[in-house]
Amino acid sequence: MAVTIYHNPRCSKSRQTLALLERRGLHPKIVQYLENPPSRKRLRQILKLLGLHARDLMRKGEPAYRESGLDDESLCEAELIAAMVKNPTLMERPIVLANGKAALGQPPEKVLDIL
Repeated sequence: MAVTIYHNPRCSKSRQTLALLERRGLHPKIVQYLENPPSRKRLRQILKLLGLHARDLMRKGEPAYRESGLDDESLCEAELIAAMVKNPTLMERPIVLANGKAALGQPPEKVLDIL
């Protein structure tokens, strides 16, 4: 089974999710999304798989969220997606893709639903 994790090694939830996958004998493709953010097209696909709107995937506690004016409710999906591609620290993590589905690893056990 092909599994991909959008991973931040400094994030405890991301490390826990990766460890959970590895304990299950999986060897996911690791995308360190801070260094290699998804394209706008790929992020749209991920959001669709997650069943989320762009704002739902954003880390609203990040200083960049407020500093960039992203708390403006009038911003459209395309603007929010562009902001996450430009500044991937705004994305919640980790995101796991498997079996044509996606899950946000918060808590890490949520990713088991798509395996």
